[in-house]
Amino acid sequence: MPVYVYEIIQPDDSPGPTFELVQRISDKPLTVHPDTGEAIRRVLQPPFIGGAWSDGSMSHRMKDDKKLGQQGFTKYVKAGDGIYEKRCGKGPDIISKDSKVSGSQFGHLD
Repeated sequence: MPVYVYEIIQPDDSPGPTFELVQRISDKPLTVHPDTGEAIRRVLQPPFIGGAWSDGSMSHRMKDDKKLGQQGFTKYVKAGDGIYEKRCGKGPDIISKDSKVSGSQFGHLD
């Protein structure tokens, strides 16, 4: 069953504190708080879409250097002021603000 977010309606019609409530999809939205009797309204929420492209999944994948390299990405990590060290992928081991890097060093044409 889905979890719905409700907010208490303040006397000036402004949004108040919110709470969550598990309801069936077929249930009508509540208009009064089940415990206090205060006026409430259901708050629309964006849907949660999980899977391979969700923020949590991508965050986990971006931390795994081996997987990034296998997928064809090159990852550099800042090692100092203007200095980056390669963690995976193609390209020079170190990039510095003082040295020029060309596309051919990454397997691409300039």
